[in-house]
Parts: sequence; C-alpha cells; structure tokens
Amino acid sequence: MVPKDSTSAETRTDPAPVKSETAALQAVSQPATGAIVVVLGALTRYFDTHVPQWAADTAFKRVAKSIEFPVYAIAIGLIGNIILTKLALRDRLSAGFRTEFFIKTGVVLLGASINLKILVTAAGPSILQALLLITAVFGFTWWLGGRLGLDDKLRALLSSAVSICGVSAAIAAAGAVQARREQIAYAASLVIIFALPSIFLLPWLADVFGLSDAVAGAWIGGNIDTTAAVAASGAIAGEKALQIATIVKTTQNALIGLVAIALTAYFTLKVERVAGAVRPSARQIWERFPKFVLGFIAASVIGTLYLQSADKKSGAAHIAIVNDLRTWFLIFAFVSIGLEFSLRGLREAGWRPIVVFGSAVVVNLAVGLGLSVLLFRNFAV
Repeated sequence: MVPKDSTSAETRTDPAPVKSETAALQAVSQPATGAIVVVLGALTRYFDTHVPQWAADTAFKRVAKSIEFPVYAIAIGLIGNIILTKLALRDRLSAGFRTEFFIKTGVVLLGASINLKILVTAAGPSILQALLLITAVFGFTWWLGGRLGLDDKLRALLSSAVSICGVSAAIAAAGAVQARREQIAYAASLVIIFALPSIFLLPWLADVFGLSDAVAGAWIGGNIDTTAAVAASGAIAGEKALQIATIVKTTQNALIGLVAIALTAYFTLKVERVAGAVRPSARQIWERFPKFVLGFIAASVIGTLYLQSADKKSGAAHIAIVNDLRTWFLIFAFVSIGLEFSLRGLREAGWRPIVVFGSAVVVNLAVGLGLSVLLFRNFAV
C-alpha cells in the first residue's frame, strides 16, 4: 500500500523536463530565426536599392522612388510569415523573434542624427507645434479609445504612435506600460497601413491647397507617423519642404523620452495600482521606465556635441554611417513585425482599434494643418 504523501514514478509529473525542453527549443530557434531575419533583411535592402533603378524608365518611376524600406520589409516579413506557417515552423521559431531589440536599438541610433541645437535655433516654431499637436492628438486618441473600451495598454500604444512618430513611439510606450508583443505588432501594422497613402496624399493636398514650402513641410513632418515615410513624402513635395518636414519630425522624435516618462508614472501610480496599496516608490517607477529612451537622449547629446567639434565633411560622413546602421536595425525590426503579424490578433482586437486610429489620423491632419499654417506661414526656408 502506497502512503498518501508518496508519488509513484509512473504518476509523478516533473516539470523539469518540460522546462529544459522549452529552453532547448528556444536555444535552437533563436539562431535559426536570426538567420531568417538577416536573410530577409538583406533581401529588403536589395529591393530598396534596385527597384527605383528598375523603374527608372517606366511610368512607375515616381512611385518606386517614394516607397521606402519599411514597406518592403513588412511585405517580405509577411511573405516569410505565410511560408513558415505553411511549413508549420512559425510557432516553433517565434521565440527567437527580436522585434523589440531591433527597434529599441534603432531608436537609440536615431538619436545620433537629432541635433537638438539645430532644432532650437533653426525652427523654433516646430517645438511649439510638436508640443501642441502631440498633446491634442494624444488626448483625443486616449479619450476615444476609452470611450470604445480599448485596453489601456493598447490605448497608450495607439495614442503614442499616432501623435508622435509611429512605431518608435509605440515601442517606447510599450516599454513604459509593459504591453504585450501582439499589441506592439498590431500598433506597428496600423502605423504602416495609414502611413503609406499619406506619402502621396499630403504632397498632393498641399499643392491643391496652395501651401507654401514651409507650411507643407511642417504639415508632412507633423502628421506622417514614420521618419522614412516623412522623408519620402517631403521629397515629393520638394527640397525646401523636405528640410522643414525633417526638422518637425525630429522635434517630435525628441519628445519620445518625455512621453515615456509620463506613461511610466501614470501606469505605475494610477492604472495598475491596486486600491489601498502603498504608493509605488521611485525605484519601482525607475524599474518600469524603458531604459533605451535614455540611450536615445544620450545619442542625441553625443551626436550634437560631436558635430560641433568635428569638421562638417567628416562629421556628416560618420553620422551617415550611424544612420546606415540604424537603417539595418529598423529593417530587421520591420521584417520581424511582418513575421510576427497575426490575423488572429487582428480578429481578437476587432474593429475598434482601427476606428480609433483612423479617427485620430483625421484629427491629426486637421489640427496639424491649422498649426502649420499658424506657425509657419511667415517662416522663411
């Protein structure tokens, strides 16, 4: 007779083999997934470089030049997603996807190209526009998301993405509120879906409305949600519009850190605080704070100081190297987003996030146009 507190060898369940099997699977999947991401990233860079050349003498010349690497990267990632799913490999390899690592590294490297002194001295109105636009659009998106019953974490991601700078801001917000990976992928997908038509729509509308180069550039820079798409749209609008669009967008990028700090404090002190619980300490808030934002700020300061001390030619060349490295990391990030994208996640999220994001884009366009006209109508480029 077996004592009640005993467990036979046949019936005992030992979690150790399960854990070791999972660890082994992850150890095998990460290098394999890394290799897939690198190969797809190289393919993305190839298309990004060669498609404009192939279309040089065709009717698609302008379109081909305007499409930037995020489009190719996500499309190629989605194709890889379908293939891996058909081969029953996607779930097995998913543990090796490093979307957050790639985007966070890309955001840190982005800071090196943001010269804070230039932003302040060359385009003061862009700072005021960024503060007012972010406040208005973030507030509207957060409010509408609440009215439609969205999860607070997804509200934070969508509000940050549409009001600041797309995927980079969504990643910063995700670190602050501890969002799920599928929420990040969902927010990133919405950013790309809405940013693509804006590349062509805003320059056309600027021409229809008869906007000056400065106003058109400010509108483009303040409303399109990815830096790459801003560059593409600004190039269509003209060189002078591109300069203002870049300054306005980089001003918004520089505010990622402030928004991350605010979201960290809000979610720690209010959203996730249990009633009657002790107020979280400064250390707990620090542990929640996305540290890569500090890297972004540090890179911006270092880049600014370096460009002040180096001669113009060599300084620009070195920053270009950093920017190229940033592009590679962002390519890997967008490929990973495509690989991680799940139709199941779309179905689970339903129509409400799309309505919230789309409505916020419309508000962003209207408020951004008003602020651009008000602040940049007399601005000399």
